[in-house]
Amino acid sequence: MPDNYTLLQRKYWIFDLDGTLTVAVHDFNAIRNELGIPAGQPILKTIESLPENESLALHQKLQEIEENLARNARPAKGVKNLLEALHRRNYHLGILTLNSRENAWLTLEALDLADYFNEDSVIGRWCVEPKPSPKGIHRLLNHWKVDANEAIIVGDYLYDLQVGRAAEIATVHVDPKGEFSWPELSDIQANSLDELADLLAENSRRYYQIFPLVTCDFLLFGVR
Repeated sequence: MPDNYTLLQRKYWIFDLDGTLTVAVHDFNAIRNELGIPAGQPILKTIESLPENESLALHQKLQEIEENLARNARPAKGVKNLLEALHRRNYHLGILTLNSRENAWLTLEALDLADYFNEDSVIGRWCVEPKPSPKGIHRLLNHWKVDANEAIIVGDYLYDLQVGRAAEIATVHVDPKGEFSWPELSDIQANSLDELADLLAENSRRYYQIFPLVTCDFLLFGVR
């Protein structure tokens, strides 16, 4: 895998939403209790395994729970700083989330981040097979018409790193606790989005330290 300098030059960035761009507030045990799902059982897979009428009712209830969470979302530390830095560099940004696409967009609007994303680059659980399947990343890469070696995913949880590996794109693990529980799955580790923005800025300084030397060499040899 290339070094951080090379990885951070990739122009197609995919973000997880909850716990990455937002402060993690989901209490999944409480959500399971409200939906009547046994402790420790995967919420989406359990709902999908039920008879159609029960499944539809629980999906609607889950949508309402998540909509309330979306309206009250809080931005993660450094999120505006990082997204603005990427925007200035004309990087392309996408979202891959286990949320519904509607609630993902509602979250971005609540955080005043929607201007950094196009709606067709927000992939929710109904769009494709959910993480850790790589199909969501493949859909974004096809939409952007780029290869895997041009993209990077930023997330806070195991599924975000697994999906990056499955799709063969670079992975960034953001962990405010600094535990970094899956080092073998992450190419870059950061305690916050602010720290990631600092790495990006350092990367740019390194580039501009090199570039003037190249320009001078061209001028010496009469290249314009």
